[in-house]
Amino acid sequence: MIEQIHFYYCNDLHSHFEQWPNITHYFKKERDKYKERGEQSFRIDIGDHVDRFHPIAEAFKGKANVDLLNEAGFDFATLGNNEGITLEYQDLFQLYDQADFQVTCANLSPIHGDKPNWLKEYITIETSQRLRVTLFGMTATFNAFYHPLGWNASSPYDYLSANIQTLKQNCDVLILLSHLGLSEDEVIAERYPEVDVIIGGHTHHLLKSGKVVNKSLLTAAGKYGKYVGEVHLTWDHSLNKLTDKQAYTVETEYLDRDADTAYYLEQISKEAESVLNQPVAMISNPLEVDWFKQTPLTQDLTDYLRRWTKADIAMLNAGILIEGLKAGTVTYGDVHRICPHPINPCTVELRGAQLLEVIRGTFQHSLQHLELKGFGFRGKIIGTFLFSGISIDTVIDQDGEERVQQVQIDGKPLDPDRMYILATPDMFTFGNMFPEIVRSKTKHFFLPEFMRDLLANLLKENQ
Repeated sequence: MIEQIHFYYCNDLHSHFEQWPNITHYFKKERDKYKERGEQSFRIDIGDHVDRFHPIAEAFKGKANVDLLNEAGFDFATLGNNEGITLEYQDLFQLYDQADFQVTCANLSPIHGDKPNWLKEYITIETSQRLRVTLFGMTATFNAFYHPLGWNASSPYDYLSANIQTLKQNCDVLILLSHLGLSEDEVIAERYPEVDVIIGGHTHHLLKSGKVVNKSLLTAAGKYGKYVGEVHLTWDHSLNKLTDKQAYTVETEYLDRDADTAYYLEQISKEAESVLNQPVAMISNPLEVDWFKQTPLTQDLTDYLRRWTKADIAMLNAGILIEGLKAGTVTYGDVHRICPHPINPCTVELRGAQLLEVIRGTFQHSLQHLELKGFGFRGKIIGTFLFSGISIDTVIDQDGEERVQQVQIDGKPLDPDRMYILATPDMFTFGNMFPEIVRSKTKHFFLPEFMRDLLANLLKENQ
């Protein structure tokens, strides 16, 4: 006897709801189609469905995202880093309390106390033909952020080494729901051929027709709901093995829309606006923002960042504020609108020589005009850099480029051998924008505060 089983998934939606009604309609249509055929299908979220850049996710701390997954008929989910490290402990602990689906993340647990009831190490289902399928999720191990929030993300390799044989022995088909990224998925496939399918995310990779590595089928559907993915498995009961596994992705823009989902999104958007319409401060004059000039608001925020973190120096990019504020009452919704990034303040320790290289790098035209996507940044471009606690003298060279001539702190030249504490948004601890910051062995991340929380505090102080 041949049995077909089907899985539909999305990954890294990041609260981009533009195509969500299309996704919901497609998943429901496919569910009904296979139900008529007598075949089973399941719907899965691979994490980062929540992103607090969006007012809906911000207002309801991700619970409206869970409502959307419920309404769309999802069966399983795992956690991404945006669920894991952008919510306060209690908000994450209760995030899936009302979920109509099961949640698995094998490598995440509270540092103290019991796991929430919804958090499963793995999930085993038995089909109508008694085929046993085990799904287990794993998420990226950002413990520099998890630990201050009260969670621990253990090594996925430690977990797999200790449990892979038991997992495989107790099921027919083993599926990893991976929010680890493509390179990690490839390593896992090479090391652990027991995993039949890896449905991936985190690095926003798109594998339109899947990818076979060793004995595992890898798949992922990009980001922002522009695609969704599907996995189709064929099990031969007479041979007692998988005889075929296929993966595809579907572009969502031109799919039909689910009218009920579209209406719900309209209603919940209005509710979110009401929730965020809480007054923060009253300002007498408009506060302008310019991505390529120093403005009082951006400079004040840079100064506040230095004071709040008790750092020697602070560095902030002007693009972190998307727009200015009008005179009058400023609401939390206004603060969220102009600073939507799920970015935390942080401090790093650098030698003066390293700090000088960072400062020099901020004057690069290419960096200031960089249209950054990722690392928590939800703005348009990086913009010019502002500093607090130091003075910088520059000259214009023969090519018309601005170059650093001298840097002083407390009226004295920067000491190349002295250690300094630099405060900055945590996005600069990732990637290759500032290698000296990335390589610093002494970093401190301030959680759960986002940069917009500092902005709100500043506005309250200055009103």
